[in-house]
Amino acid sequence: METTYKQFKEKAVEYTLKEERKDFNKAKITKSSDAADYARNFYFDDITIFESTFVILLNTANNTIGYAKISQGGIAGTVVDIRLILKYAIENLASGIILVHNHPSGSMKASPQDIQISKKLKEAARWMDISLLDSIIISEDAHYSLADEGLI
Repeated sequence: METTYKQFKEKAVEYTLKEERKDFNKAKITKSSDAADYARNFYFDDITIFESTFVILLNTANNTIGYAKISQGGIAGTVVDIRLILKYAIENLASGIILVHNHPSGSMKASPQDIQISKKLKEAARWMDISLLDSIIISEDAHYSLADEGLI
């Protein structure tokens, strides 16, 4: 049975990219503390209540072009889907990305899962010519960079 154009049109789903402007400026990221400070602009209550993950999107000059919330979990973890991260990076033509998540406990120690997902993301992004520049854990007043520590 051949699908007609009308049948296809009735069944197809159109996906669009939605952009929403926020009230804080773009930034140039030159070190992990720049990324942590930038991320605190959009974390709000997430930072002390539950673990959540964001991706910061950068152009070739390491200027931010946007960010996206990837996941929100409980007080001790959240699920990170690499495909969602790459979706945002590709749709926004990002050359680099920085993964950011918080530990509501305030602990600045990377878990084995933090290191594993960062390495997996770095490899997946590499196939798309996108650089994972860092994976950062933040709290209200501190941060821990996996790149600074040589873990990715």
